[in-house]
Amino acid sequence: MEQSAWSEIWALIAAASYPVKVLPVDPQRAEACLTALGITTRSWLGAVVANSGGLAIDHGWLRVLGGGHDELPDLTAELIPGAGHLVVAFDVMGGQFAWLQADPGARPTVHYFGPEDLTWQDLELGYGEWLEAMLTGAVTGFYGGLRWPGWEVEVAGVALDQGISALPPPWTTEGKDLSTVSRKPIRLAELVSVHQGAARQLGFL
Repeated sequence: MEQSAWSEIWALIAAASYPVKVLPVDPQRAEACLTALGITTRSWLGAVVANSGGLAIDHGWLRVLGGGHDELPDLTAELIPGAGHLVVAFDVMGGQFAWLQADPGARPTVHYFGPEDLTWQDLELGYGEWLEAMLTGAVTGFYGGLRWPGWEVEVAGVALDQGISALPPPWTTEGKDLSTVSRKPIRLAELVSVHQGAARQLGFL
């Protein structure tokens, strides 16, 4: 029997400084996802798929994809065939994390597309390094500019298949201070699409 990386991940979840919810997973769906991705539970990515429908980190602000859940897609749903581009997480503001190979021969790293600048940034971390950082406190600093007083209660009340739409949006000068904008929950897929569309219109993609 192969050695799963889940015990390492679980230890970090148990010690996390903010709430981390492990979503239930359908074993058959998880197994199909592992097969489609060609990975095993020895990897952190495979361990998350096999043992969770996803992870809701820091009051649900960050949603790490796993084997699939009623409110979250599984990892294969976010795979772009032939592109080596695998979306591994979303955040409540419609940001995306993707694991991809930026250059031929380079190791795959996690990239972030955020609603505040509408561009992809290479975080220069492998999947395991990135997830470890997110579970050990990095979410707080990473999202410092996208939070507002009382965000915890507001975000916790948003379903995992929803995100928070802000008007004016975070990529505008007027929308930089999220405590002063109009905020409302909308479907997460719609919010992600809005950000992607804005990035294309502005010539960022």
